[in-house]
Amino acid sequence: MADTDEVVFDESTPGDAAGGGSPSLGAKAQDAVYETIVEVWAILGKTSMPIYQLLKMGRGAVIALDQAIDDSIEIRANNHLIARGDVVIVEERIGVCITENVAADTARQNK
Repeated sequence: MADTDEVVFDESTPGDAAGGGSPSLGAKAQDAVYETIVEVWAILGKTSMPIYQLLKMGRGAVIALDQAIDDSIEIRANNHLIARGDVVIVEERIGVCITENVAADTARQNK
């Protein structure tokens, strides 16, 4: 990632409200999991076009995507859908406000 990328997390760790994180992981294993790096993508939309059309595009060209302005965007970690959210502007940067945690919803449904 570029040095301009920044991720801000709530300072509480999972399990703080319930008092103690994951009971099945030791402290070292839990630290190792929390330190694992994943690639996170915020996908605004998709489209497909012939390569010749893409090669003809220059500065200022606009690519129409399949998403409407008010649609939620996908948030993926290691190419797995984990959440959906809305685009927000934070100072001079673009960010994503998470509106739906897909991974947790899927885990609950599988139990």
